[in-house]
Amino acid sequence: MVKPPPAYPVPAVRPIPPVVIAEKVVATLRAKPTETHVRRIDERPARFGEWPEGADERLTAVLRKRGIERPFVHQAAAIGNALAGKNTVVVTPTASGKTLCYNAPVLSAILKDPTTRALYLFPTKALAQDQLDELHGLVTDLQADIRTFTYDGDTPADARRAVRQAGHIVLTNPDMLHAAILPHHTKWMQLFESLQYVVIDEVHSYRGVFGSHLANVLRRLRRICQFYGADPTFILCSATIANPGELAAALVGDDVELIDDNGAPSGERVVVIHNPPVVNRELGIRQSSLKAARDISAELIRSGIQTIVFAPSRTRVELLLTYLRDSLRNKPGDPERVTGYRGGYLPNERRAVEKGLRDGTVRGVVATNALELGIDIGGLGASVVTGYPGSLASLWQQFGRAGRSREAALSVLVASSNPLDQFVATHPDFVFEGAVERGLIDPDNLFVMASHVKCAAFELPFTVGEVFGANTDELLDILAEDGVIQKANNRYHWMSEAYPAEQVSLRTASTDNFVIIEQGPHPRVIGECDRPSAPLLIHEDAIYIHRGQQYQVEYLDWDDKKAFVTPVAVDYYTDAQLAVELKVLDSFHSEGAAAGRHDMGEVAITFLATIFKKIKLNTHENVGWGKIAIPEANVHTTSYWLTFDEKATNGLDREQIASGLSGIGELARNLAAIFCLCDARDIGANVQVRAPSTELPTVYLYDMVPGGVGLAEKLFEVHDRLLEACLALVKVCECETGCPGCVGPQVEPASPAKRAAALLLERVLGV
Repeated sequence: MVKPPPAYPVPAVRPIPPVVIAEKVVATLRAKPTETHVRRIDERPARFGEWPEGADERLTAVLRKRGIERPFVHQAAAIGNALAGKNTVVVTPTASGKTLCYNAPVLSAILKDPTTRALYLFPTKALAQDQLDELHGLVTDLQADIRTFTYDGDTPADARRAVRQAGHIVLTNPDMLHAAILPHHTKWMQLFESLQYVVIDEVHSYRGVFGSHLANVLRRLRRICQFYGADPTFILCSATIANPGELAAALVGDDVELIDDNGAPSGERVVVIHNPPVVNRELGIRQSSLKAARDISAELIRSGIQTIVFAPSRTRVELLLTYLRDSLRNKPGDPERVTGYRGGYLPNERRAVEKGLRDGTVRGVVATNALELGIDIGGLGASVVTGYPGSLASLWQQFGRAGRSREAALSVLVASSNPLDQFVATHPDFVFEGAVERGLIDPDNLFVMASHVKCAAFELPFTVGEVFGANTDELLDILAEDGVIQKANNRYHWMSEAYPAEQVSLRTASTDNFVIIEQGPHPRVIGECDRPSAPLLIHEDAIYIHRGQQYQVEYLDWDDKKAFVTPVAVDYYTDAQLAVELKVLDSFHSEGAAAGRHDMGEVAITFLATIFKKIKLNTHENVGWGKIAIPEANVHTTSYWLTFDEKATNGLDREQIASGLSGIGELARNLAAIFCLCDARDIGANVQVRAPSTELPTVYLYDMVPGGVGLAEKLFEVHDRLLEACLALVKVCECETGCPGCVGPQVEPASPAKRAAALLLERVLGV
């Protein structure tokens, strides 16, 4: 018998253990004049349970052959719950075997009754493909006729019929369920009539607008299942968040049992929080976080440690990739050891990167949070996070991408100069001891729910009194008045010729994507860009960077959603500026303060991209600018705002008030992400020295999503804690007049921003 080749290349020389490299990296960082906090997390042994009654013996025999003699305690509990028909959410860290929590009950049920069907939902196509490979392996070992298929945008048209009619397990994503399965449920009768399990993986990613949309999609799914006589059991899996049971119940619309007793083992982990050294103490400017991350990552990769580097934006991914490739410059003809991974790459590019990480040919990858989710990308030895990602849940998820094979791992957070990062860097216990944040969704958000009521009416008529969400009858009556649906015999019927699901995007407020086309003798699509990002990334004369290659945008066709680019080689990149105008429409809640007032309500916001700066690579100097000619965008959303009265501003002139407000806006927008499970970019800030509605100085923090998804409400609830955190950060910062780590960089050495911000905060808090 010929011995099969190993799944991964076996190195000729045993590599240096990551812990040894970690000690070297820590020693190097501590030798610099900087703040470096190190915490060692000990190895954790496994704790096992027993296979629950109902688990098929054929399956447990196959799992034993694979080395799984007994399940971990959380796996045993989850499998038992699912087999008993209880909705369950499993919350354990990365690499803890959550996949078995749903594969075991689903396969056991199908082995006992071949008519059983299951639907798996993953937030990305890559995750679905990854899990399909795992399922195929189990089914092959079982030698059973269990047909598993993915159903997404890449599924060929001729294969879709087979999936609909023959699939025991259908793996898809929320977008396809929303736009391609539920509206055509009559073609999926065999699935819906026998649907016993619905699996929802990576639940923590369904927060904000995406989660609010998914909750409504699941309302539509349960409505159709009820029509066909099915009542599926939901199995949900999540990384650690503060309210997994609450979030899962809000998504499913039913009671869900929480399992969070993790029994999986884990290797030793060295966690480092690195605050780059100050290079200009008067201005409070630190070494660039990109350069610090580059130096650390390059050392790890040179030492043979396969490394993942997270960056906070697409532009920073490409910049960091460029810098890393320069540091690790290969000999001519050598394959690239480092690559990028982000939204906007084409599917085949992303699959090639995932394969390279698994087989070891890619030694380093620079990624956005697109690789934060649980795709199997092999046994990485180190993770470097450039800038705090906005929540502890995301931070630990990114840390957890290294050490997935239960070996020792190194995780490094490199702080940037912004206030949020400086708060984290100066409060390391917040990372190591702090509770992770809550996941917020608002399924009854009028903007979101109205879209799905239309979709649901298209799928099945509504009956009078049927509850889909809050105020369903009132919403149906409004749609009837608009002529979209018609009421007859106590039923609401869809009347429009339009196909409603096509007009609803689950991920953003917009359904539009721009394609990026490289011009030449044979034009080709090299990437894509969502509509909200287009004015900032692909305006005319922008430098668009894709996989380290620079392109200049020659022409942006706004109406046809196409950007035409040509390859260039320049030593700068572009950064666009966005002007914001805000108008208060209504105040829903109001509360007095010691020297002002807190409000939460509805606002109208106008966004307009105005100019772009040309910024030199490496030195980050400003070397030019240009104008942007793109139509403005208008959004209605929710906002929390803080108004300062005369007691707060007494003794301050207009310049001091303006600079103090600007500093508070900078602080509050960044620190708000700590109190909401969101990225700092999910919250916008605006300051008005004389607000039209009150004629008083006001700071606004608004939800970037049209209609809002609960962030403003949360900020109104925690306003005192937020302002206290802002004041504490101002006081602990060592700069004199203001810096990127507190109230923002100040051009004038004598700027009153820091003192004015501290004084306004003290007065409004009554300190």
